[in-house]
Amino acid sequence: MRGTTLADAGREDRQVAAAEDDSILVRTEDVWRKYHVGAEDILALRGVSLEIRRGQFAAFKGRSGSGKTTLLNLIGGLDVPTSGRIWLFGHDISGLSEDERTRLRRDRLGFVFQSFALLPTFSAYENVELPLRIAQLPARERRERAMRCLALVGLRRWANHRPFEMSGGQQQRLSIARALAQRPALMIADEPTGELDSETGRRIMMLFQQLVREEGVTILMASHDPTVDEFVSDVYQLNDGQIVDHIRYSG
Repeated sequence: MRGTTLADAGREDRQVAAAEDDSILVRTEDVWRKYHVGAEDILALRGVSLEIRRGQFAAFKGRSGSGKTTLLNLIGGLDVPTSGRIWLFGHDISGLSEDERTRLRRDRLGFVFQSFALLPTFSAYENVELPLRIAQLPARERRERAMRCLALVGLRRWANHRPFEMSGGQQQRLSIARALAQRPALMIADEPTGELDSETGRRIMMLFQQLVREEGVTILMASHDPTVDEFVSDVYQLNDGQIVDHIRYSG
């Protein structure tokens, strides 16, 4: 049996440090993701290593196909790496079962999608309340949480309106309220301004800033919009599945 090498010992020390340092919310180490498409292998990520600390508002940027959405999906437990390790909240999630990853997403993460992904026949209130109902929270707590989340995004007066009665910006704010309902420590947003005009997109980014500052949410987002740099604390530039640059603006 092979003995422990200096590289192994160093890796184990880093893993222990990541588990003990609760300021590190997300950590990836040498993460690769390969997809089989017909007879071809596509390398979506190539050895990505990074750390995200609590309170960061970070953007993964790059062209279509650069790997930014793949990286978000791996961090959010929507996919698993081909190789490498991912820690969330100090726990290695790389080998979790699908059921365990589902519980992780339900209990500790919030997701915001470019296409909003709202239920069209549900009111704004019902869209936000649904994940709380699935979690079997008491009715009074569900209502208090749902109404507070709607108020946070400026939609309290729209609680009884359905998505088709709302503008694109309002629908995206509603999807953010839904993501906040479970009080996530980490919010993952994939191209959240991609379907919005520039001014509405800026208002969504300002809302994200407010949530980081006032609600203590850490936000990771994928975007190719150059204006997001005005709002985020960190930008990770991806190209061909690798992080090629990291710019820290604040924090």
